Amino acid sequence: MPADSYDELRSQLEHKKEELTVRLERITANLRRGYHADSKERAKELEDSEVVDALGNEAREEIRKISAALQRMEAGDFGVCVECGAEIERGRIEAYPYARECIDCARLEEKRSARQS
Repeated sequence: MPADSYDELRSQLEHKKEELTVRLERITANLRRGYHADSKERAKELEDSEVVDALGNEAREEIRKISAALQRMEAGDFGVCVECGAEIERGRIEAYPYARECIDCARLEEKRSARQS
């Protein structure tokens, strides 16, 4: 995929990163709020906080992936498999713009991970 065709994808990734950053700020603010004195309410709030914290972790991970993809775009390495150096198929990039590996290398990695589990 030629570098000039990344402009729209770059814009989409930057927009998604901004959305996630705002969401993460709201999540962080939510986690910092105080808890009720009532023990039942406090237990429910703590449970909710665990869910919110997990959402925050997901947002942080997605922001990290987006940042890495944008860095690869800047470096001219975007769309190239980090494992074998082959071009990553356009369909894979469109479906999963954070892709660092071609589909073959990604499948091999999944098989390795499954064996180690």
